[in-house]
Amino acid sequence: MGPRLVDTHELISARLREAGQLYTKGRRELVELLLRAGRPATVPEILELRPSLTQSSLYRNMADLESVGVVRRVAGVDDSTRYEFSVDIIGHHHHTICTVCGGVDDFFMPAAAEHSLEAALDEALSTTGFQSNSHRLDVFGTCPNCT
Repeated sequence: MGPRLVDTHELISARLREAGQLYTKGRRELVELLLRAGRPATVPEILELRPSLTQSSLYRNMADLESVGVVRRVAGVDDSTRYEFSVDIIGHHHHTICTVCGGVDDFFMPAAAEHSLEAALDEALSTTGFQSNSHRLDVFGTCPNCT
């Protein structure tokens, strides 16, 4: 999966420093809560993990982390914004999205399957003139809790 926790903190600290921002205790705690969630999480889900946090500072810190490329938004089937670490922090992955509860989870494909997918996308796009530089795969269905 992604890098070790200490490497993650060092990378995030460096990104923030380059942007003239500090890696505050609140941001560090938010990073650890996202790691603990283990999947794309909404602000209410993060608040469930640590109810003592204030929603407004959580949104502010999330916006700061997003602006320096530490986190990104992930869309689901509902209107809830979910956040996860950027690909360079946790690695290339895809998502399962439950059409019943709206839950979003990460999954990683074996390298051979990823290579086959890339080849199929290249072939499909070959006549369009479109040059891809990355891809995301979202798989919609029913999660084990809703089955």
